[in-house]
Amino acid sequence: MVALIGEPNAGKSTLMNRMVGAKVSIVTHKVQTTRARIRGIALEGPAQLVFIDTPGLFRPRRRLDRAMVKAAWTGVSDADVVVLLIEAHRGLTEGALAILESLAEHVPEGTKVALAINKIDRVKAEQLLALTAKANEKFDFMTTFMISAERGHGVEDLRRWLGEQVPEGPWLYPEDQIADMASRQIAAEMTREKLTLRLHQEIPYQLTVETENWEERPDGSVRIDQVVYVARDGHKGIALGPKGETIKAVGQAARMEIREFLGREVHLFLTVKVRPNWLEEAERYSEMGLDFKDGDS
Repeated sequence: MVALIGEPNAGKSTLMNRMVGAKVSIVTHKVQTTRARIRGIALEGPAQLVFIDTPGLFRPRRRLDRAMVKAAWTGVSDADVVVLLIEAHRGLTEGALAILESLAEHVPEGTKVALAINKIDRVKAEQLLALTAKANEKFDFMTTFMISAERGHGVEDLRRWLGEQVPEGPWLYPEDQIADMASRQIAAEMTREKLTLRLHQEIPYQLTVETENWEERPDGSVRIDQVVYVARDGHKGIALGPKGETIKAVGQAARMEIREFLGREVHLFLTVKVRPNWLEEAERYSEMGLDFKDGDS
């Protein structure tokens, strides 16, 4: 079990997808995109690596924020190895320093912890060395890796090291499995990614997507009905777009990605509904793989 932690947008989802060799966690330029603890599964020699892509660690404001941060730290306590990602060009931000200060409190004794400085192509070598030294002053990491999750630089070295560190034991998943989320959840996440990429300002954090119906058809294709829940009437119009153009474009993009993931034809139907209090509904949190009680202040 390998927990990937860091600030929002540090590149955790990109790194996990690169390690797994397939897209199992959504990636956008917006922060706090990952909500649940998503597990991607990769093989490295005789080792099976189960990556936990945790929500970014940040200062929580709402119930959903608190549940996400709790899920991230729970992922750390469940892991055999922890990898902290820090963005090379941003360095030791206030958020990164807060995580470094909290590591000793949340990492169980005996857990191996490595530092991965990501997006190394954005800075000069001397900056990387200085950042490595400063971070290791704050926490005693086993080792430090210089990587670019997006380009793949240094990722093989990190994966090889992880394969050597995980404890001996039986594999937890079948050899050909790459994620432990149900296909209907991954499909919902893929649609949410497309919405997040097209919409701006606050609305991406005020919506969620659930797969309401999954129908296997005789011809081998699948019909998927999904509901996009938004918090306000005004958000529904934004999600739909003029003459429904936005939701249509989102549906087309999501259908293509889900089809590629499943390897078969997909018929995707999206509906937008207003649920003003969905952020306070336990059922919505269960769909996201979060614990509603973790959001209690």
